[in-house]
Amino acid sequence: MIRLSSLTAAAVLSLAIVAPAFAGPGDKAIDDVRILSADDMQGRAPGTPGSEKARAYILSRFAEIGLKPIGETFEQPFSYAKRDGATVNGINLVARIKGSQGGKAMVVSAHYDHLGVRGGEIYNGADDNASGVAGLLAVAEAFKARPPKHDVILAVVDAEEGGLRGARAFVAAPPVPLASIALDINFDMLSKNPKNELFVSGTAPFPYLKPILVKVATTAPVTLKLGHDTDADGKENNWTSQSDHYAFAENGVPWVYFGVEDHPEYHKPTDDFATVPRDFFKRSVATVIQASQALERNLDDISKTSGR
Repeated sequence: MIRLSSLTAAAVLSLAIVAPAFAGPGDKAIDDVRILSADDMQGRAPGTPGSEKARAYILSRFAEIGLKPIGETFEQPFSYAKRDGATVNGINLVARIKGSQGGKAMVVSAHYDHLGVRGGEIYNGADDNASGVAGLLAVAEAFKARPPKHDVILAVVDAEEGGLRGARAFVAAPPVPLASIALDINFDMLSKNPKNELFVSGTAPFPYLKPILVKVATTAPVTLKLGHDTDADGKENNWTSQSDHYAFAENGVPWVYFGVEDHPEYHKPTDDFATVPRDFFKRSVATVIQASQALERNLDDISKTSGR
């Protein structure tokens, strides 16, 4: 995720939780983070062998879940120029779970890249954003187990850290008409918060989403808070432009974003798997599954209200 500074709490909703045991979708999320944030992934910088290895692992999970591409391949390549003029070749991974009734589609997005190797140190990005990819895979498992009414597009995008490049490439050449996408749900940093808090942003610009997410929060297995989507606490505390959902926002697509506030390991080589609190992360994953299913169930109303 792209963050400007440490963030203060900016919630309009806070609800206590009980941590239930759960099985099924999300059971492999811990392993997904461990594998994607291992040293042999070399920090998953775009265009590197580590990125290729991470991509191969994600594709193996797509196959395990039973996902299908849109068209002939999951891989959607793009390129961009760095500040020094060098060209970087990125690759998004895009799958679709077809809905029973068709119509509007919902995108679930998460970036798989991180900062790579700098100064001889590997920036493994366990929270940022192996955790978000693991959350997306868990949501995919949930929709395969309980098929949706609407098409759900899974977009595991590259090069977020370099300026949301993969998300912008996706929106510039979408695999389905952009007008058919009613909502983007974005995951970026789901696994670490000492206060047991997960934030969801997007209800300030899209207030019709608030009742859905308030209802989710009443039974969510973490403390789900709404906020970080206005300048009320300073522009640095507004997450609207700070991850891949902004590429959708720039093109008029409603969005919600799930993530935690900054922590001491943010964008540091210490963002390793060993620092991930497993209990919180499992409950965070269960929460984004629950929220994604609720938003998909209400997608017709979301589309009608938003005018998309």
